[in-house]
Parts: sequence; C-alpha cells; structure tokens
Amino acid sequence: MATITLFHGSPYESVTPEYGLGNDKHDYGRGFYLTKSVELAKEWAVCRPDESNGWVHQYELNTNGLRIIAQYGIDTSGYDIIKGWRANASYFYIAKEFVRDNVDVDILEELLSLGGLGIQYCVKTAKAYRQLREVPDGLLSVSYS
Repeated sequence: MATITLFHGSPYESVTPEYGLGNDKHDYGRGFYLTKSVELAKEWAVCRPDESNGWVHQYELNTNGLRIIAQYGIDTSGYDIIKGWRANASYFYIAKEFVRDNVDVDILEELLSLGGLGIQYCVKTAKAYRQLREVPDGLLSVSYS
C-alpha cells in the first residue's frame, strides 16, 4: 500500500473534506487542496485579511488504484488527483522577469520550485476522498505572526 502524508491549511480547527465542494476558480477547480509541505500549509492557514490564527491538518492518502496526474495542458477529467504548481503572485513575477530577460533560464526551474513549496495536490474524485484520512494527532495551531 502506497500512503503519502499531506497537509491542509485552514482558518478552521475542524475540517471535513467533502467531494464536490470547492471553488471553480481555484488552480485546478473544485477539490480539496493539500501539500507535502507543512510550511506551505501554515501559509494557507493564516492567509486571511483579518490576521487570525489558523490550523494545519495532517492527512494520509492511500494512493493505491488512484490516477495522479502531474502534467499540464492536458485533459484532467479522468484523474482522481492533480499534482501541480500553485498559482501565486510570486510565480507570475518570476515568469514576467524571465520574459523580460532578467532571469537566466539556467536558474528558472530552481526559482519556480522554491524548495518544493509550489507543489500542491488537488483531490478531485469521490474515490480519492474515500481514501483520504485525517491523522488524529496531526493538528497544528498556527499563529498569524
């Protein structure tokens, strides 16, 4: 059994992932977004204009039998999970500087990867939701400061 540990940042102490929810305007549309990086999840947890504290929820995902896509520009409708870059203003800034020839192609990938902080997982199908379990003692409180 292949199980991966993932984190979800939220302003809420209690979170219940539900198939079909989410925002169509997010990076990969509706789904439940997670990351392997606890630091990125902490950022998501406090990413609110009211400067309130947040929570990081730890999950384990059994990937057996799931189709995970990590490519771009293709039809994603047949996949259970999408693994890919997150949309973020810093990435658009880097891309803009690359186009202006202010960033060398040799360091472009390194800048975009930011140590892996730019990768997120989007749980898309009911099957994948059924295979996602929160780790009971994996809840972290995150101070806005």
